Amino acid sequence: AGPSRLDGGRWCGKLPRRMLLLLLFGMALAWFLQKKLYQKNWQKNLKIQVSFQDSAIYEGEESTLKEVIVNDKLLPIPALELGISMSRNLEFDREAKANASITDQSYKRDVFSFLFHQQITRTLPFQAKKRGFYEITGAHAVAYDLFFREGLYSDYPQQTQMYVYPRQVDTARIQMICRAVSGMVLSRNRLYEDPFEFSGIRDYRKEDPMNRINWKSSARMGDLMVNQFDATTSVEVTVLLDIEDANILREEAQVEESIRITSSLAARMVKNKMNLWVKSNAKDEETGEELRIHLAAGAGKTAELNRKLACVQLGGNLTGSAEFLHKEAEKELTGHTYVVVSKNRTDEVREALHLLSGAQNQVLWVIPYLPGEEVPSEQNRAYTAIGWEVKPWK
Repeated sequence: AGPSRLDGGRWCGKLPRRMLLLLLFGMALAWFLQKKLYQKNWQKNLKIQVSFQDSAIYEGEESTLKEVIVNDKLLPIPALELGISMSRNLEFDREAKANASITDQSYKRDVFSFLFHQQITRTLPFQAKKRGFYEITGAHAVAYDLFFREGLYSDYPQQTQMYVYPRQVDTARIQMICRAVSGMVLSRNRLYEDPFEFSGIRDYRKEDPMNRINWKSSARMGDLMVNQFDATTSVEVTVLLDIEDANILREEAQVEESIRITSSLAARMVKNKMNLWVKSNAKDEETGEELRIHLAAGAGKTAELNRKLACVQLGGNLTGSAEFLHKEAEKELTGHTYVVVSKNRTDEVREALHLLSGAQNQVLWVIPYLPGEEVPSEQNRAYTAIGWEVKPWK
């Protein structure tokens, strides 16, 4: 009986150790099998799409970045970390600031957890701090298995892009330039109606467009009446945008404001049925040549202009301000109206403006300057100068 009890005791002592070894072996096998399962299958039917909500917005406006992740399989993903990066000029806002950091780029990491056959969509608000052309070409994902021991990494190519147009300046301020242009045109001839200068009401004629009818006056008079405008010449207006910034201390704020003025002025003039050329010493990113675009009256091509202005890169090998104006003066146009938008107030620029005003051309020079600087003052018969203070904005 004694030896039997002893053998039984030894057997009972060995049983837990065997069960523990079996349990450890089972866990190791389960870990190994699930590891292989995830390594082989975690990417199957996993779709990741990142896209800008808007194709174009204006400087200072908000938009959203949308993340759509679909796990369309029976294998759950306990944790998936999605990382994206985009320009620091697009700044994540509100709740989207969580897990975001800004260095040379704006980085964003979000963590998702998926059951099987599940889709998760998140929208991340951001604000456009600067004009430009922005795109996201890739995202990267790190998935974890059931034991959270090993990260499985993969890149997911993306193709989404957005234009940030130059911010539109205050309507009242741009109207000041429009009226100055109208005054120049009106002083020369009176052949065509000036959309900026309302002068009264007259009887309706069959050739009048419906949008000219003044319905309140028509109701009061008992007959159709239309708005009447002063007249201008049929000449085209050319806006010359100068972005040269050759000073040792860069003056990017004035150059950016010059671009905004050009965009806003073009929108205002085209909307009011004026023919417009926009020319610049900035490079057209599509052609590699200097920017040239014609906006026919009412044709609505301002979006094309804004796309080109959004892509303008400052610096680089540009034609100098004076040379740029000289090249336009060499065309020897007669009776033309120019609006020159340039911060550069050198003697060479003034000389070029004199040449540009030859042959009865009218020249309006818009000069952006910073607060605290001396207000530009130009007394000259050849051209009219208007100082434009660059006001800060958030």
